[in-house]
Amino acid sequence: MVRAIALVFVGGAVGAVIRELLMLGVPTARDGFVWSIFVANVVASFILGLINGLHSRQALGNDANLLLGTGVCGGMSTFSSLVYATFVLMAGSAVGMRVGLVYVGANLIVGFVLVMAGLKVGESMGARDAHR
Repeated sequence: MVRAIALVFVGGAVGAVIRELLMLGVPTARDGFVWSIFVANVVASFILGLINGLHSRQALGNDANLLLGTGVCGGMSTFSSLVYATFVLMAGSAVGMRVGLVYVGANLIVGFVLVMAGLKVGESMGARDAHR
């Protein structure tokens, strides 16, 4: 139990630092589309899918799954920032309302597609490792 908490804690710290670096380095579009949160969420979605695909094929152990999947991906992606950025976009104007809806939809759809892609890649990598 203590080991699991420590792994999630360390991974979460790393993920949060990655997210902050993205927040500082990826500019917001002129229409208000917050690319940094989008990139953090969709990259974390792919990595989480990949990790779970590898874990399901037993190519990645439980400790790595906790550290990377729960910790890093959990710290890197951020639902609260997504919701706040959407609120800020939508509160501005009718244009902001449209951009906000596109923003939420893009995060959900692209995130879902990348989780699925990560799962497929992880499962195929895990299957190759199992045959060696």
